Amino acid sequence: MVRETAEVGVVVERRTLNNPWADHVWIPVAVLAGVAAAAPWTVLSETAEVTRFYAGAFELEFFGSDTAMYRDNLRSGRPSLWVSLRQVDAPPGIALQVVTADPSEGESLTEAGSDIIEALPMPIELQQQLAAFVEAHHVERPFVKRQRDRADTESMARRIPASRPPDETR
Repeated sequence: MVRETAEVGVVVERRTLNNPWADHVWIPVAVLAGVAAAAPWTVLSETAEVTRFYAGAFELEFFGSDTAMYRDNLRSGRPSLWVSLRQVDAPPGIALQVVTADPSEGESLTEAGSDIIEALPMPIELQQQLAAFVEAHHVERPFVKRQRDRADTESMARRIPASRPPDETR
């Protein structure tokens, strides 16, 4: 199986809320091409309402079997990377879970329910790398429409029970 990787860094924000049920929310805000020199969960900036963190590095994977999805993502007008964060018990209370360029995988991440999923703009360097990967490994697969079985017009017809031979033992 053809596979290529790219290292990315993720930036997240912890925003203070004025809400009786939650005091803050975590939001992924940027994906960086390459890995920053900072350690994971380094504070990048801080105000009274928002603290911005470098969440850490992630190895983004491209698979040869997914090139059609990557191509659609690149042609969409807003190429994106989907970032998933998950609540954990260890500080700071959130962890980087997944980063993907596959729109269908990004959509499937939303089914989990409690994870934080955000589609973020793909850096131009990653767009170029992904475009080269698609160009090198995409194989067009023709659409094959399956033929339906012919309907059996008698399958739902009313049936008369077959007559039984008389029982001679009665």
